[in-house]
Amino acid sequence: MTRRLISRRLPTAMFARALALALALGFVGLSTAPATAQVAAKDLFGRAKDPAPLAARAIGSYARGCLAGAMPLPVDGPAWQVMRLSRNRNWGHPVLISLIERIAVGARSEGWNGLLVGDLAQPRGGPMTSGHASHQIGLDADIWLTPMPGRTLSATEREEISATSMLKDGVREVDPKRFTPAHAALIRRAAKQPETERIFVHPAIKKALCDFAGSDRGWLRTVRPWWGHYYHFHVRIACPSGSSGCKNQDPPPPGDGCGKELDWWLSDEPWTPAKPGTKPKPKPPLTMADLPQECRMVVDASAPAAPLANTPLPRPRP
Repeated sequence: MTRRLISRRLPTAMFARALALALALGFVGLSTAPATAQVAAKDLFGRAKDPAPLAARAIGSYARGCLAGAMPLPVDGPAWQVMRLSRNRNWGHPVLISLIERIAVGARSEGWNGLLVGDLAQPRGGPMTSGHASHQIGLDADIWLTPMPGRTLSATEREEISATSMLKDGVREVDPKRFTPAHAALIRRAAKQPETERIFVHPAIKKALCDFAGSDRGWLRTVRPWWGHYYHFHVRIACPSGSSGCKNQDPPPPGDGCGKELDWWLSDEPWTPAKPGTKPKPKPPLTMADLPQECRMVVDASAPAAPLANTPLPRPRP
């Protein structure tokens, strides 16, 4: 797989010095419209079609950050297919890409032909033009709960096929005809991976997993109930080694999360507006000033220029 990187992984302490040297030598150049503090960050990151040609690094927090040296998840793999190709959101930190591939291949032993993979991150991470508040640092991935068919989907099908809700209509319960033990086993497999920090699912799916788990309950702590997430589950991994400035969430609370917390999620309270008939005021879009300063370098980094005479290029990754 071709990786558009201009250097091998550098020790984190050398990141800023290496970037400055790359700028000086012309390996990284500022774009014609460099990032400025008050520009809506989603517009700048949304326009980037390729990854920043830098060593892999998740920068900032899951909902306020960016991604250097991203890798693409191949749109077709031995046990997965990427959906919604027009979004160009199949990019992630190399650790996340490796994890998704491993989960997909391993799921075959639990009755899955393969997985349909939704959004990861944009080529340089950052805020998205639509949808997610998180998925900004290349450590988040959405995996559909609709099984992959036994054929390669066309580009049109990948845009138009809808994922299937796992819920019964009108109630906060899973439909056992849709959400099966194979679905529970897939989520358990993802939750047990050492890189996994959290898995987000609809509260009704969390309840089904609590009932499924039996005496093997340690992995349930990682699975967190959240709004939405009834047709896919969201995998979030911890900050990889070498990503200085990457901010993990606090660890989940102790226990399996199947008690009072889940009871609250399944009650009416979380779903009832505080002021009926009113809509929450939308938050203003994040600007570059809201992101770590290094994200300006990431969004401005350009493809390597021609090497200077007698100046060797840093070796690419294999």
